[in-house]
Amino acid sequence: MSAAAPLAGKLALVTGASRGIGLAVADELRAAGAHVVRVARSLSDGESDRDTTRRADLSKGAEVERVVRQVVAERGVPDIVVNNAGVFYVKHLVDTTPEMFAETLAVNLTAPFLVVHALLPHLIKKNGGHLVTLGSVSDHAAFPGNAAYAASKFGVRGLHEVIRKEVAGTGVRATLVSPGPVDTDAWNPINPDRLPGFTKRADMLRPEDVAEAVLFAVTRPVRVDVTEIRLMPGGKR
Repeated sequence: MSAAAPLAGKLALVTGASRGIGLAVADELRAAGAHVVRVARSLSDGESDRDTTRRADLSKGAEVERVVRQVVAERGVPDIVVNNAGVFYVKHLVDTTPEMFAETLAVNLTAPFLVVHALLPHLIKKNGGHLVTLGSVSDHAAFPGNAAYAASKFGVRGLHEVIRKEVAGTGVRATLVSPGPVDTDAWNPINPDRLPGFTKRADMLRPEDVAEAVLFAVTRPVRVDVTEIRLMPGGKR
């Protein structure tokens, strides 16, 4: 392993990696030497240089099991698993439909559970691996218009904390990365620049900022357990 390629020979699986933060994380890990398996419901199955793509709806247990079986059979057990897939609605509670609420929980909370549920026995068996969960500032702070998203992300924080306790002593590490607002396409239908109280897009974090935090966590020596990273915009540029 060289300083230029600290993840050479490693296998990473990143969910929701067709665009935005997930794609940035996949690119960062690949640049560090890893072979990256990108999973998203908008991707098609494919292979290229240190990049495998798999299509799956990760809110469905059968599809998670199928993808995990495929990856383990074809590539082996991932060394790094990044749960990033998510959906985001800005709606007051009374305007949030039950369907929106259910979808948000299914993608943001149930999917990470299903992925970890399928992969954790493999990681424990090999006495190593790193589970990274993408949280949000909304996993520890409440904002109006955020009922479904906050419920899912507070749940993600709880899930992470339980995982961290349960993997103690197994060689598996777990990190929660909680960024503030990040300038991605998820903001396009919302247009925060026109809304009072919202961070303007020019002042938001960039996907690569989050990707760098993930890389930092997964490249620490085994004696270092990075349990949580919080990122917030540093102010107007």
